Amino acid sequence: MRTITLEEHISTPEFLEAMEEVWRGDPVIDMWRASRGKLLDAGKDRIADMDASGIEMQVLSLSGSLDRLDPATAVALARDTNDKLAAAVQAHPDRFAAFATLALQEPEIAAVEFERCVRQLGFKGALVNGTSNGQFLDHQRFSPLFETAQELDIPIYLHPGLPPQAVRKAYYDGLPGDVGFFLSTAGWGWHVETGMHCLRMIASGLFDRFPKLKIIIGHMGEALPYYIVRADEFLRQSAGHLKRRVSEYFHEHFYITTSGCFSLPPFLCALQIIGADRILFSVDYPYNSNVIGRAFLDSLPVSEEDRAKISHGNAERLLKIVSQGNKIKGMAGRPY
Repeated sequence: MRTITLEEHISTPEFLEAMEEVWRGDPVIDMWRASRGKLLDAGKDRIADMDASGIEMQVLSLSGSLDRLDPATAVALARDTNDKLAAAVQAHPDRFAAFATLALQEPEIAAVEFERCVRQLGFKGALVNGTSNGQFLDHQRFSPLFETAQELDIPIYLHPGLPPQAVRKAYYDGLPGDVGFFLSTAGWGWHVETGMHCLRMIASGLFDRFPKLKIIIGHMGEALPYYIVRADEFLRQSAGHLKRRVSEYFHEHFYITTSGCFSLPPFLCALQIIGADRILFSVDYPYNSNVIGRAFLDSLPVSEEDRAKISHGNAERLLKIVSQGNKIKGMAGRPY
């Protein structure tokens, strides 16, 4: 069965060098260092790892945010990263596709780069990491990003980002060693913050302004499938400005991936709430194992029709990836 994964990360030497400066002494640097070899590889070793688990295509994205860089440096680094992503896709067009890296310090410039990545480089969307300088994406200044996504009819992957320093200090300081860091990120914090980010986008009326916008979120829905009913019940009491119920926006505008969450109960909850047509298989490579992810996909108690949707069909439809026989073409470098 064909398999496409969507939250699969790379890096570049230039990005890691810049991060060493702005994140000096922070545990996030250790996380990137530990995975440096796999992050920098977009060739034979990565493909061999994919082959070992029957993964035919990865949609590549940069691991990390440009948020702490000055605008000019961030814009230049985003373009350089996108050019390197495009080169990786062009070298292996049947194995890789890509999401654009954007410097959101300058939303208008980011929108131009977003369009370049799609129209000229054949990218399948953009991946953004959490807040930008402490601002959530429902802020009016980010409208150019959503205008571009809607015009091009492509999704934005809202990936967790490191919480703002004030949030880290208030919620996660005072714990032993690096416990606070991991509690603020993969251990809990960035998942619930991303879920809240999505609810803010809904509550702000963003999807009334952009009724064709499509958002992807990872990690089995960032806790939203479990709590969307409660959010719907209470937010509707004060959200009279919205045209629809909160749960309707969630069902109509959001897609979720399995990235890094290979546990059956959360999957069954997501399946019941959002359905097989909006779940996409992902691994979160290299931070999670292709082997473990593939075993989870193969073990899911779903029909073969739904397994095919989750494995590749939904990704092909959402990202406009064209399959021919047993080959998948990412269409890199072709006009959109």
